[in-house]
Amino acid sequence: MRVFLAVARGESLSRAGRALRLDPATVGRRIARLETDLGARLFTRSPLGYELTEEGQRLLTHAQAAETALAGARDALHSGPGGLRGSVRIGAPDGCANYLLPQVVAAICDENPGLEVQIVALPRVFNLSRREADMAIAVSAPEAGRLSVQKITDYRLHLAAARSYLDRHGPIRSMDDLRGHRMIGYIPDMIFDKELDYLSEIGVQTVGLASNSVSVQLNWVRQGTGVAVVHDFALPAAPGVVRVLPQAFSLTRAFWLIRHGDDRRLGRLNRLAEALTTGLRRELARLEAQVPAP
Repeated sequence: MRVFLAVARGESLSRAGRALRLDPATVGRRIARLETDLGARLFTRSPLGYELTEEGQRLLTHAQAAETALAGARDALHSGPGGLRGSVRIGAPDGCANYLLPQVVAAICDENPGLEVQIVALPRVFNLSRREADMAIAVSAPEAGRLSVQKITDYRLHLAAARSYLDRHGPIRSMDDLRGHRMIGYIPDMIFDKELDYLSEIGVQTVGLASNSVSVQLNWVRQGTGVAVVHDFALPAAPGVVRVLPQAFSLTRAFWLIRHGDDRRLGRLNRLAEALTTGLRRELARLEAQVPAP
């Protein structure tokens, strides 16, 4: 069933093999054996990969239920009085993953020595149905899927630039002045969530320096190469970078904790989700409090 689920989610033997740490040929043999044992064809093979047949779709529901039951068994073993144990993978956009999650997760692991946490920082939406992560942090709440969604907290963003850049190019006194400055932002066709389309809100049409990574954008700002929309919680990590026109332009966004709907019955993940949410709220408030008032 593990092999079957991996192929159903990865839609190829190679992706399933990487997830299971098995040779793709071994994955293929196990799928063939499963189909023989069940007397049903579970996948349609094509040059594009493996796609579930109608019989495979019916089996998928039961395989997922079995996976949840086994996860519950592991949860019971890993939720004793000694604290949280086992391995958990958390997906997050790279801004949160770089400037908030490391210290929050480290504190949780200090309190739970048996816990192993993996942070996957990717500038895209995670697919929890394919079990890319046990839980994910997102910048907007999904509207479809069998998911559990919880708002973590709001956060603020402002225009920012290095003092060295402002010294060379002069002060920016109004939003109109931005037209004469190089703007830093996301690659337009790689913005994976409408909540990240910051620059369109101020009418910026041309992005002189663009990256799909928040960290790359902030590093450009630190080097004095232009102006960008920056998370307030990231500014303490960038000495020499100051907010620009904070009274004229400010954005508020939110982080959401997303989990697979079936995982709400798992006490271990519930406790971790609570610790993660509390820690992120506390850490974000601490970092934003360090940013000088306008």
